[in-house]
Amino acid sequence: MNDDKDQMKKLFGKRVQEIRKKRGLTQEKLAELVDIGTPNISYIENGKFYPSYETFIGLLEALKVEPSELFTFDMKKSPEELKQEMMDAFNNDEKLLRLVYKLYRAIVV
Repeated sequence: MNDDKDQMKKLFGKRVQEIRKKRGLTQEKLAELVDIGTPNISYIENGKFYPSYETFIGLLEALKVEPSELFTFDMKKSPEELKQEMMDAFNNDEKLLRLVYKLYRAIVV
């Protein structure tokens, strides 16, 4: 399970980095816009940790993206495999469940 979480952090971080570079932003400038330290941007982009909810919202605003855009990776798993993986993750991590629910509500409402 930890391998899946680590992989997701890496995919998320890579996506943040891709969008940041597309926008012509340095890590320093993005950190300034999000109001966090530059090392934190590096840690996120390198998949060392996920952003807090506040930092996540700051990234959305600074990068001018919708939440779903930060989770658009090249997925090679079937929809059923994705559903099962997400259900397993939700069953094992209440914070993740609550974060994804907030994202879901932000997108749907």
